Amino acid sequence: MLGFSAFLPQDQFLSWGWRVPFLLSAALVFVGLWIRLGILETPTFARLLEQNKIEKTPALEVVRRQPKPVFLSPLVRLAENAPFYLFTAFVFTYGTQLKISRDLMLNAVMIFAVIEFFTIPLAGFVSDRIGRKRTYLIGTVVLFIVGFLFIALVSTKDPALVVLGIVLGAIPHSLMYGPQAALIAEQFTPRMRYSGASIGYQLASIIAGGPAPLIATWLFATYKTGTAISWYIALCAVISFIATLFMTEYSRREIHDEYEQVGGATKA
Repeated sequence: MLGFSAFLPQDQFLSWGWRVPFLLSAALVFVGLWIRLGILETPTFARLLEQNKIEKTPALEVVRRQPKPVFLSPLVRLAENAPFYLFTAFVFTYGTQLKISRDLMLNAVMIFAVIEFFTIPLAGFVSDRIGRKRTYLIGTVVLFIVGFLFIALVSTKDPALVVLGIVLGAIPHSLMYGPQAALIAEQFTPRMRYSGASIGYQLASIIAGGPAPLIATWLFATYKTGTAISWYIALCAVISFIATLFMTEYSRREIHDEYEQVGGATKA
């Protein structure tokens, strides 16, 4: 969408051009279906199918039997999900208020996306070596710092510093997004893993990604300074840091076997 808008005048893009990327993305549906049909189920899930251990109401069961990771997952995602939409969406609103060129911000966000094409897989690789939980915690700490640099650099209105401020956001986001899927999914027993991870992800969209630009806009309008937005990002980082501390590290543990929650403890 961002790339396509760069090739059309703004009035044409707003009139009809914005529809084209959505139409083109329809092809991705078939590509995704082709990939999914060609992927075998994991040995763990295949064994559960053979043993007829599939939950009939996994969403209800996971909330009843594993409430801790269901509660923690959206809080863990808070630092990844909310700032991402500030770095890539709200920045246009903020930049407009500062009279910064829309094309400059658009190019910066595109550079952000290109960098993440490489840094997200790299972060996943690193998390396999030093642990998913540790990598995620590092990401929240880096985010705390970058949140202040982001606003400070963009507020200078200097083109090079504006780009740097936006692109810096890719570092903490990659450090969290790379290991995030595995970190959250591994908290749930295989029989309820898909439902548990999905609930956590979608709850994060409600408390983090969805309202983030609205909250940032309100903070800027209320306090008349971008520093308030930096403190919002910092708060997200602190909450996610604390929530991540309560997650269990499985990157060096064997989790292929079914495990159950017994009295609040995980039993292998």
